[in-house]
Amino acid sequence: MDRPVTRENLRQTVEAAVAGARITDVHTHIFAEAFGGLLLWGIDELLTYHYLIAENFRYTDMPYEEFFALPKRQQADLVWRNLFCDRSPLSEAQRGVLSVLAGLGLDVAARDLAAYRRYFASLAVDQYVDMVFAAAGVDFVVMTNDPFDPRENAVWMAGGHGDRRFKAALRLDPLLNAYESSAGRMREWGYAVGREMDGRTIKEIRRFLREWAERMAALYLAVSLPPAFKAPEDSPRARIIEECVLPVCRELGIPFALMIGVNKRVNRQLGDAGDAVAKADIRAIEYLCDKYPDNKFMVTMLARENQHELAVCARKFRNLLVFGCWWFLNNPSVVEEVTRMRLELLGLSFIPQHSDARVLDQLIYKWQHSKQIIAGVLTDKYSDLLATGWTVTETEIRRAAADLLGNNFWRFVGKKPA
Repeated sequence: MDRPVTRENLRQTVEAAVAGARITDVHTHIFAEAFGGLLLWGIDELLTYHYLIAENFRYTDMPYEEFFALPKRQQADLVWRNLFCDRSPLSEAQRGVLSVLAGLGLDVAARDLAAYRRYFASLAVDQYVDMVFAAAGVDFVVMTNDPFDPRENAVWMAGGHGDRRFKAALRLDPLLNAYESSAGRMREWGYAVGREMDGRTIKEIRRFLREWAERMAALYLAVSLPPAFKAPEDSPRARIIEECVLPVCRELGIPFALMIGVNKRVNRQLGDAGDAVAKADIRAIEYLCDKYPDNKFMVTMLARENQHELAVCARKFRNLLVFGCWWFLNNPSVVEEVTRMRLELLGLSFIPQHSDARVLDQLIYKWQHSKQIIAGVLTDKYSDLLATGWTVTETEIRRAAADLLGNNFWRFVGKKPA
């Protein structure tokens, strides 16, 4: 029997529904085991994640080049000492490491890095993948797959990876943001592309996209774009998007995902940790959604200042699906604010979070922390419903949690999870 929910059991009911909902993580940077060294996992990878590297340099005068010249284990030693031993680990990235260790049943209070290393050294990678997926409550993750990376290219050309939990997204950053160098590689692979965007080049780029999307069984095509991105625009990137990417997406019936707002290498000495953020122009998304109503767009934006206008844009265009709290937004106070605002503007028609995980273990903490926030916001919103006299049932709440954490994505891409 589907019981109505009362004020007294509302929080418990919502928390159980969110905890039990199976997750599809729609954007990650983790890989299936077949990709070898591209799959990062373990305590030293967690500690040398670029979020923590940037924080580490807040507390040391060590030259950047000296740090990056060290072996990874020694880098991890320094981060552990600076961020976990010499001061309280209060940042979200620091807390995340501890949540992973606790989620695996390790003794966080011991502060014993050597013991943590022994634990991870005792695990086989296939065993650990299973453990992490179970601990995080994740059924599927969508990878970020770059055919211009020779390590990835070799796996796909050999037939793929064979793990149904790891889905593909065809990443187009080299093609769209560095066309000249990418064109040379494409010519080596037999695609007759030229410097000019003439008819033959357009046709061959489409062929490249179609063949690679089908080879990967890509759920969507994706690109990360700078805050200065504009559409329409007189540039190779804009022409490739409008004359190649969007036609192929329409043909294959898959979305184009745009992640907008990364200001690359504001501190070049920090490498990946040196990227920053700036506000982007929402009019580019309005233009694409309006001019191409038969295309589906997934969009996340990096600047907090863009979040309200992006949600408003999604109210106007049903071919736009807003997803996730990306990168610098993935902090509890901001996730709560953004999730609350999106629910108030979009109801349940968005994807509240993706992990953006680069290290397998991060699935544990990013989803644990996010589910706590999502459950809290949903509890408040269902409390508002009860205050009006509306009857809320357990089935209704479980359906909402399942939609937010998985079903909305699968419906938008037009496929069934398998």
